[in-house]
Amino acid sequence: MFAANCYAPQKYIKRWSWETFWMTQAVWCWVIWPVIGAICTIPHLGQVLAESPRLPMLYCLLMGLAYGIGGTAFNLAIRYIGFGLSYAITIGLSAILGTLTTPLVNRTLGETLKKPGAGWLMVGIAVGTLGIALCGAAGRFKERDLQEKDAGPGEFSWIKGLLLALVAGVLSAGYGIAITDVAKPIVDKAAEYGADYWQGNIAYLFVNPGAFLTALAYTLYLARKNRSLGELTRLRKGPERGSLGVNYLLAILVGALWYGQFFVYTLGRVRLGDAYRFSSWAILMIMVVLFSSLLGLAFHEWKDCRPRTRAVLGLAIAALVAAVLLLTRGNYLGSLTTT
Repeated sequence: MFAANCYAPQKYIKRWSWETFWMTQAVWCWVIWPVIGAICTIPHLGQVLAESPRLPMLYCLLMGLAYGIGGTAFNLAIRYIGFGLSYAITIGLSAILGTLTTPLVNRTLGETLKKPGAGWLMVGIAVGTLGIALCGAAGRFKERDLQEKDAGPGEFSWIKGLLLALVAGVLSAGYGIAITDVAKPIVDKAAEYGADYWQGNIAYLFVNPGAFLTALAYTLYLARKNRSLGELTRLRKGPERGSLGVNYLLAILVGALWYGQFFVYTLGRVRLGDAYRFSSWAILMIMVVLFSSLLGLAFHEWKDCRPRTRAVLGLAIAALVAAVLLLTRGNYLGSLTTT
């Protein structure tokens, strides 16, 4: 729910350029909130940081830098192929790679598949991927419906959009791998000092700043190009009524919602246990698409679409709900063997 809503406050930003908003919210979601979260939930934080290995910290930072590039690629993909297709390709690829890469690299996938409930999990991932693909198809149908209504193809470019979405999906999966696997030695050290279910919050101290550095470089480039850096202290001229204080509060809220999704995610991931923790990324990705689709219906974003488009969206939502139930069933069966 946090992920599906995190960028909704952006609609109410007035007389700020995109780069000013993005720079401001990035400070909060990728720097300030992770620091606050770690301070509040990781006991003996200083000792944990001092005793943790340095190489995983570096790798996490580099993967965070890559994730920042992926986020920019995702925004550009939306321009060329629209939100529906961009989301489906990026999230679908991220769900598959983020879930299966580590077991494949560690050669533990075969062993995992032999455990009780594993079949349910793999079917759930497959059904969820199908649901995400159907969301993409519904999004493409929606764009065609609205283009016919508005008489214009816009900037649609399948090749450019597809390449950008593929880059975004691969690098987004890297973020999931970084916080769940690369950062594991640091997370384990936090657990030794009593972090318990909150242990995963320490990973964001190293992955998120990398994403922030990429975002900062890109937004500073745009700010210099568009001469918009002064908007941090005064609103640009325009007919709309605006408030600098309100803009900052909305940017802070966006950052809180974005970070909030992972603050909660790490709690769920730890509770899944070692046997089926690998399925947590797929669950998150599927639920993001599910809730964003349901919110789109609640906000009447599909009311001007043809019946065929709404039917495909209905099938997509049904598949995503089924995927969540399958994943839940698989994890439940696995938990019976460990309790």
